[in-house]
Amino acid sequence: MAAPRAAACSLTFSGCNYFRQRLVLSTLSSRPIEIKNIRHRDEEPGLKKFEVDLLKLLEKVTNGSVVEISETGTCVRYRPGLLYGGKVEHDCSTERAVGYYLEALLCLAPFCKKPMDATLTGVTHHPLDPSVDAIKQASLPVLGRFMFTEGLELNILSRAVAPLGGGRVRFRAPVCRALRPVRLLNPGKVKRVRGWAFTVRVSPTVANRVVSAAKGILLGFLPDVYLYTDHTGGAQGTRSPGFGICLVAETTEGAFLCAEAMSNPGGVEENPSIPEDVGEQAARALLREVYRGGCVDSSNQGLAAVCMCLGPPDVSKCFVGPLTPYTIQMLRHLRDFFGVTFKVDGDRPGIGAPKVQLTCVGVGFSNLAKTTS
Repeated sequence: MAAPRAAACSLTFSGCNYFRQRLVLSTLSSRPIEIKNIRHRDEEPGLKKFEVDLLKLLEKVTNGSVVEISETGTCVRYRPGLLYGGKVEHDCSTERAVGYYLEALLCLAPFCKKPMDATLTGVTHHPLDPSVDAIKQASLPVLGRFMFTEGLELNILSRAVAPLGGGRVRFRAPVCRALRPVRLLNPGKVKRVRGWAFTVRVSPTVANRVVSAAKGILLGFLPDVYLYTDHTGGAQGTRSPGFGICLVAETTEGAFLCAEAMSNPGGVEENPSIPEDVGEQAARALLREVYRGGCVDSSNQGLAAVCMCLGPPDVSKCFVGPLTPYTIQMLRHLRDFFGVTFKVDGDRPGIGAPKVQLTCVGVGFSNLAKTTS
């Protein structure tokens, strides 16, 4: 539950793009929304299964939400309820990774009435979404900049890859009265690289080949590189074979830059992946992320923007790399839902890609549902 604000008028959008952004911001702002023309010209019009699953998850973590879907599925009306949280179990669609749903919960969990304790089952690693490793190692530290981190954790109970899934994760987050303002202006220099190579229903030696290929590139830039391996067998409930790696670069100022790569999912027309190629792909992706720079990586720019917007009525600043299309649309949606406009200052050319400084004054969003001790 948020602090009282002006009468919430509904917003209308068209198309399926940024469907999750709109639902999350609608829930936080308590503003009803209507989304029309969802794939209305496609051969299979309407909502996909993973989008319906997201609506079901929002119904579980809120109290009193109302969802109306047209017969064709091309129009959705969503009237958000109060954020409740508590213990939640949800079976996610295998069309998207568990990370697709976790990214939504990261924005909602701090403002629930009860501490979030969500157990999600499905695909933990998917090419379209951040893996659970990336969220654990890069997204949680970003959220920790705005709130206390005690009780904020993500446990990987079992891994699984597309298309059949079978993985399981547990996400727990505390509630807070209000977020803190931040001034993240100095990203620092990269001091170490850590990584996690995983294999699911394939030979454990595949992970060693992925690690060797990634280290062959990274050790040319810094010596402190340590990569772990994690093997998951079929006896743990996973159904599809696959492998991949997640790399995280930590800077001297506590920023985390993440990149990852994984094998092609089974059932696709692409050629089978070679472990050495996957390791090199992840290492080069991490180097590109370091080149982009910033105090948060490209996949967490949107999360940082949401937390800055919801912070106290004080100035928050964040130094990031080039804005992604997802972040640009997030800034537009924050203006529509909360009336907050970000000041975007381009940095002078220097090392790496051109940087951007985001500045805004928070709306003073407070969690009135939080019980006092």
